Formats: sequence, C-alpha cells, structure tokens
Amino acid sequence: MATRQLYWNIEGHYLIYPLFLIAMVFFVYGFYRRYRLWKLGQPENRWQDIGAGIKDVLVYGFGHKRILKEKYPGWMHFFIFWGFVLLAFATVVVALQADAGLNIFHGALYIFIKVTANLFGLLAFLGILMAAWRRYVTRPDRLDNKPDDGFMLGLIFLILLTGFCIEGVRMAAVHDPWAAYGFVGDGIAHLLRGNLSEGTLLGLHRFLWWFHLLLAMVFIGYFPYSKLFHVILGPLNQFFRKRGPIGIPELIDFEDESLETYGKSKLREFSWKTLFNTDACLRCGRCQDNCPAYLSGKHLNPKRVIQDMRIYMEETGSALEEAKKKLAAPAQASGESAAAAEDAAGEAFTEEALGLRALIGEVIPEEDLWACTTCRSCEEQCPIFVEHVDKTIDMRRNLVLMESRFPSEAQLAFRNMENNGNPWGIGWTSRADFLTGLGVPTYEENPEAEILYWPGCSGAFDSRNQKVSAALVKLLQAAGVNFAILGNAEKCCGDSARKLGNEYLFYSLATENIEVMKGYGVKKILTQCPHCFNILRNEYPQFGGEFEVVHHTEFLADLVKSGKLKLNPTPGKTVTYHDSCYLGRYNKIYAEPRTLLREVGFEIKEMAHHHEKSFCCGAGGGRMWLEEKEGERINVMRTDEALAVGIDLVGTACPFCLTMIGDGINARGAEEKVKALDIAEILEQARA
Repeated sequence: MATRQLYWNIEGHYLIYPLFLIAMVFFVYGFYRRYRLWKLGQPENRWQDIGAGIKDVLVYGFGHKRILKEKYPGWMHFFIFWGFVLLAFATVVVALQADAGLNIFHGALYIFIKVTANLFGLLAFLGILMAAWRRYVTRPDRLDNKPDDGFMLGLIFLILLTGFCIEGVRMAAVHDPWAAYGFVGDGIAHLLRGNLSEGTLLGLHRFLWWFHLLLAMVFIGYFPYSKLFHVILGPLNQFFRKRGPIGIPELIDFEDESLETYGKSKLREFSWKTLFNTDACLRCGRCQDNCPAYLSGKHLNPKRVIQDMRIYMEETGSALEEAKKKLAAPAQASGESAAAAEDAAGEAFTEEALGLRALIGEVIPEEDLWACTTCRSCEEQCPIFVEHVDKTIDMRRNLVLMESRFPSEAQLAFRNMENNGNPWGIGWTSRADFLTGLGVPTYEENPEAEILYWPGCSGAFDSRNQKVSAALVKLLQAAGVNFAILGNAEKCCGDSARKLGNEYLFYSLATENIEVMKGYGVKKILTQCPHCFNILRNEYPQFGGEFEVVHHTEFLADLVKSGKLKLNPTPGKTVTYHDSCYLGRYNKIYAEPRTLLREVGFEIKEMAHHHEKSFCCGAGGGRMWLEEKEGERINVMRTDEALAVGIDLVGTACPFCLTMIGDGINARGAEEKVKALDIAEILEQARA
C-alpha cells in the first residue's frame, strides 16, 4: 500500500511540540494585540447572515473571484494561497497519523497528498518568484515596499525550497516505490543519487529537516505581525462585509436628545469593523489604481487613507496603554482597582488629552474628504471588500453639522435646496412648469396614475436635461403609460445633501417627499436620474419610504420587449455607453442600457473602463456643485476615453453624467463630431 515511514532518520521529533507551543504563544499574542485595537471601535453587529458570509469566503476567499480580475497578481496570489492550503493539509494529515494515532496516511489519500503537495508547492514557488519580480523589478506605483514584505517572501521561499529538498534527499537515500508521485522531490533525488554518500545524505536530511521546522515555527510566530496576516483577516472581512444595497449611510436620529455629536471625527467613534478594515487591507493598491480622484492628480489616495487610519489606530492604542499604566500605579498604591481608576478618569482618555493627532486634518487632510466622488470604484475592485466611502461621509457629516466647515460652493447648494427645494435655487413654484407644458398631469389631476414620474431637479430645471425629460415623456405617452408627476410638491431627493454630509437637510427633504408621496398613495416611481433612483429605492426606506422604484432604462427596456414601444432601427452609427456609478456599481444595472442601444441598431464600442470598472464622470458625491481646483478634470479624462474609441455618440443614463460628458466634449472641441445623448433621447429619435 502506498505510504512512507514518518519521521524517518529523525530522532527527538517530540521537540516539535514545545517549539510549536512557543510559536503559538507568539501567534496568539500577536492576534490579541490587534484584537484589542479593533475593540477601540464601537459595537456593530455583522452576524446577520452567516450563510451568505460562508458563501462569500468560499467564492471570494478560496475561489479568488475578485483577485483574479487582474491576471498577473491574481494568479500569483492564487498559486501561493493554494500551495500553502494543500501543504498545510498534508502537514495536518501527517500529524493526525503520527501523533493522534489515526491510520490515514496511506493509499489513495497518500497519493493525493504527494501529487497535490508537489504540484501546488511548485506553483507556490512560482508565485513567490512572480511576487518578487513584480515587487522589486517591475515595481508598479501602487505597491509600497516595506522590509516586512521582503522578509516574508524570503521566508516562504526558504520554507518551500527546504521542503522539496528534504523530500529529494530522503528519496535519494532510500528506495521509494511511490517516488514518481512526488515528482519534484524525485527530480532532486536524481541529481543527488550517486553524487553523495549515504552518510552525507542522512546528515543533510537531518539538518534540512530541523532547519525547515525552525523556519516553519518562525513563520507561525511572526504571522500576525506581518502583512501575511491578511490570509486570515481577508476571508474574515469577506465574511463580515455589508450585503444588499451598498452605500447606505448610518442613520442619525435627530430626535435623540442624548446625541452630543453628529458624524465622526475621532477614531473611537467608528465601529470595530471600520478599524478591522485597516488591518485586513492587503495594500494591493487596486483602490488607488481605480480612484478617479487619485488618477486625476488629486491628493486623495484611498489606500493611503486606510493605511493612515491603521497607523493612527496603533498610535491610539499605544497612548491608551501608557495612560492606563500611569493611572494604575497610584490606584494600586491606594488599594483601588485599576478598572475603577480607569472609570474615574473620565475624559482623561480623549484624543486631545492623550496628545494624539486630529483624525480630520492631521491624519486625513480635509481636502481628501471633499475630493471623493463616492463612485465606490475603490470598493468594487477591493478583493476583500474594504469599505472606504462610508468613512468619508461620516467625517463630512462632522465637518458640516458640527464644525460648519465645508467648501464655499456647497453653502450655496445647501441654501438653494433648503429655500427652493433644488440645488439651482430656481423658485420651487416653477418646478412643474416645463412638464405640465408637455401635457403631463399632476397627481392632483390624475389621482389614478399607475406610475409617479420623478424627473428630479435636473429634469425639471436644467435646460439640457429638460430635453431628456421631453424625450422620456413622449416615449411614455406613445406607449400608453398612465403616469403623473408631483409637480411643485416634489422637492430635491436630497442625494447631494446627504453625500456632502448635510444629513439634517437630507432628512428634511426626504421626510417631506415621503409624506407627500404617501399622501397620494404612490406605489411605483419612475426616475431618469440614478442618484434619485438610488436614494429613493435604497435609502428612503430608512424613513419609512417603501416604494417600487425603477430607472428609465429598465422601464424602457420592458416597454420595448413587450412591444408597447415600437422602434425603427437605424444601423450605421457607433456609440459608447458611459456607465453611471450610481446606476452601475451601486445598483448593478449594466445590461438594459446596452440592450436598448442595440435595439436601435447602434454598434457599441466599449471604453477602456466600463461596466463595474467604469470611470466616474466626476459629479457624484455632491461634487456636481463643487469646483475642481486640483489636478486634471475628471470629466475631461472620461471624455478622452470615449473619444479614443472613435464613435458618433456617447450614450448616458444620468443627468449629471450627461452634463459632465457634454462639457468634456466641448472642452476638447469635438462637439461637431461627437454628441452626448441620454438613452431616452436616442430612443425618441428612433421611435417608429
């Protein structure tokens, strides 16, 4: 039967256990140190869906679903990860037989272990070489090399190398009928056999075995202090990630009189999961490589924000330990418990009292907070689901609600939304004028309407996007849809207010809109703005606003499919479609706009960044109302991507995107060659 002698040529192998115990002491202490830092954060329940968490670990952790989106680093990581998984499995089986008395290391399992350990061990070896080449030769900008990175690569390299050499030396010294299954060791044995004496082989085997064991114990003990700790923390972060609609900010109860602050400005105001994110981060830099603010030359770097918060977490933990020691000494002298002294200290443990840097301003510059477009490309590309944007919005809230510190342009937008219910500041009594002029009834005029058409502020007031509203109205009328508008009772949905941190203004707008819609008995809402769509669909339910919400691309696709809307295809034109962040990444609507473009006979040419990797237009997160003073203009960069593929039209499905892409086309002087049109405008031109 296929097997081999365990601990062949090794005397005193029982020393494994004290060495392993020592390594585990270092491992457990290292884990405990980080755990204590995570506990600095506030409680948060992330155990809502254990089944989905396990599935995510299998798909994204073991399956590498997101990691493999980038081929070279993806396969590099896959090889190393699975090499060590299968080598660890082999080690556990050996231990179970040798020390637990289970007679299992033989037969088919033995053959399986020999083949997989050699194959995946070799792939792991290849992965280490790929990692070293990438980190120290090609050196992409997003990787920051630290001494720990080189140490761990070298340590893993030696563990793999000595493991293969041990097997090869053993096979060279003894006849192994199953040697062919351990093909790497067998190859080494062929090189050694006949060149080294039996005594030399035995001595070399013992030395390599113990050296390999010591390397493995160093690896285990140092593991939680190294970057490789993400091998454990990454899957845990995947397990504990948020599910369902993304980007829903934490609710602030303004009626809770016990609240003393709004938003977050201190590390310990964030949840334990936020702090856990900083340790789980791989430092792979994918967020950096997909951040429109960073790529356009802004100071903001999402990876740096996470890493700077990790460093600040360590500073906070160290300062707290020192402060507690100072309190404990006199307490012990007086017979008082350290815990009681700590409780009595009260505000002695504030960031200010501890002499720590200010989180906002000194750790994270304020300009970084305002540079974010909330596009969540960073989160979409992160292999382990680090949550970046929620931190930004929480800190914006503190600046707006507690400090009244925000860009001056935001003040005008806030005032306009507060006084007139729209960011432009146009009188609220004129909101319905344009649409009623097209023959659209209000709910008062048509209380039996099946659908509430929500044009949003852009569709009602912006001259360019009024053309989109007109096109959509004509399509709905042609399809016989029974719809109406709220008219002047509609207010801004509040998306820009909320993303800019003015939660109270958002709360006022949202609750008023919800009250109006419930008063009319609204059940289904049709929007043309992804920002309205997202906030009505995913965020209004926080305030009891439970409505069915559809985007006009979804609705129009259904009308065309059902035959209610007839089109006359006009082949010959080429178009590229710009995926709106709030329609795509936030709500996973990618297919419907493209389906409609094909229905009218257009050839679609994709830009360099499309679908979930789409490049933001630059207007999200309330930045539609802010000046872009640093680096390149994001909308012009996106327009350049569109122009590069050689098209006649740029298709959009968002009023902000339409405006920004249109401005970009004008900035490049290409308005005579390329037009930016909303999907509704394109369909209206093709209507039979």
